[in-house]
Amino acid sequence: MTKKHVYTFLQIVIFMGLGLGLIYWRYTEMSQESKDAMTEAFKNINWWMLLPIFIVGFLSHYFRALRWKILLKTVAIEPSTANTTFAVLIGYLVNTVVPRLGEVAKCTVLAKYEKTSPDKAIGTIIGERAFDMISLLIVMLLVFLFERHIAFTLFNDYFGKYFHDGTTIIWKPVLIAVAVLILCIAGFIFLLKKLKNTKVGNIIKSLGDGIASVWRMKARGAFLLYTFLIWLMYTLMVYIGYFSLEATAGLGMSSALAIIAFGSIGMIVTPGGIGTYPLIVAGVLLLFGLNEGVGMAFGWICWGVQTGLVLILGLASLILLPLLNGKRNTQQAG
Repeated sequence: MTKKHVYTFLQIVIFMGLGLGLIYWRYTEMSQESKDAMTEAFKNINWWMLLPIFIVGFLSHYFRALRWKILLKTVAIEPSTANTTFAVLIGYLVNTVVPRLGEVAKCTVLAKYEKTSPDKAIGTIIGERAFDMISLLIVMLLVFLFERHIAFTLFNDYFGKYFHDGTTIIWKPVLIAVAVLILCIAGFIFLLKKLKNTKVGNIIKSLGDGIASVWRMKARGAFLLYTFLIWLMYTLMVYIGYFSLEATAGLGMSSALAIIAFGSIGMIVTPGGIGTYPLIVAGVLLLFGLNEGVGMAFGWICWGVQTGLVLILGLASLILLPLLNGKRNTQQAG
């Protein structure tokens, strides 16, 4: 076993352990009333409502594949829609085990079947993620506009202690963050000059070309439309999911936006959001007046549907991708 394999294994164990530890801690801290409410919620799930969530979830991945195709075209990569969709789904499958490794995996998979280099494709992923970050900030802004009291409460609970002491701003962490950012930028520029005309330098240049592709694309309107549709599907997955439980059926779209905004953090902290996502969802719904147990149950339903979707479609993609391309190669040879 190589050092890389050991590192990956340890990363999986640590993050999974964190997620499972959070599950155990939160469950032991819940009151008996909340535990009973959670059990009752699970017993009365409207299973038929999970089907449209699966459909909307698949559409979010499909729109992401179509958006990625637009970026790939700017770096002279023109893959089929099927290969791009399969690669996206495989990437999400890998992310459920090792966060962020899926981005590399989907580029590698696509490069293999489209017979191209993965370097530029990885660059487009960086550009794509930059737009996702902007989209998440817009969602958070909408939450601040429509559910201001909820947003401020959540921010203060999770992050406020690092930036103020209740009366004044604590400037030390702010200044440290700015200093670290400046040092990172300076270090990156220094490395670029040192690595110029080397193999590593050429890879970095390819990554830069991918990032710059965002500004060179001609189909900006389609790119923005797909971006909107991706985040609309994410929000609809939560909103439709409300109707799977009687206690959450009356919640509105703004609360779904709040779950998307803050739940996204949970999906990053642990693999696939295990433990953290349901915990954050429960915290958000608690502020909307729901029992913690009901909120936790709904969080697990959302997480379970999303994870199940990724596992089913990701594994299917691993099977269908070589079959589809094998058939296509045979037809081309003929």
